[in-house]
Amino acid sequence: MFDPREKIALFIDGANLYAASRTLGFDIDYRKLLKAFQKRGYLLRAYYYTALIEDQEYSSIRPLIDWLDYNGYKVVTKPAKEFTDSLGRRKIKGNMDIELAIDAMEQSETVDHLVIFSGDGDFTTLVEALQRRGRKVSVVSTMSTQPPMIADDLRRQADYFIDLVSLKAEIGRDPSERPPRQTEPHPAEDVQT
Repeated sequence: MFDPREKIALFIDGANLYAASRTLGFDIDYRKLLKAFQKRGYLLRAYYYTALIEDQEYSSIRPLIDWLDYNGYKVVTKPAKEFTDSLGRRKIKGNMDIELAIDAMEQSETVDHLVIFSGDGDFTTLVEALQRRGRKVSVVSTMSTQPPMIADDLRRQADYFIDLVSLKAEIGRDPSERPPRQTEPHPAEDVQT
């Protein structure tokens, strides 16, 4: 699946990966995640996409964003939109699909293998476009949940599908290292397949 001579770039849909790992019952150790893919080839870039709620004095995701920024990740953020749905519930929307797609297309000029951490079916067209450029595309999500967190058309389009469960031992945080539980959900809750 991976050729050690390949240049690799990671594109992590933060909200989607957070939801998938949480549903599977483990936290991602982002240092281990980098090391895991550095072993698979020449890791050129690792992008992490998330929306942030700007008007909050403190966001539980801020320490993660700061850590990623200083430890080898290119963090891409934008303000989340807050609204009230038809039932009067406070909702937060922060879709980063366009930013991820543009960066992936730009990186496809120099990268051999793109790894997208998302199960969002909206990325199917992006995967097709990258493949037309002669690039390999792996998608990391999970089929091990009910319902699966990856869209069927995205899984079929990808050159390789990596179930997040298969990476748990390699990139999961040791439970003894677990920080205090987040009290608020990931800001961009629009995880969809």
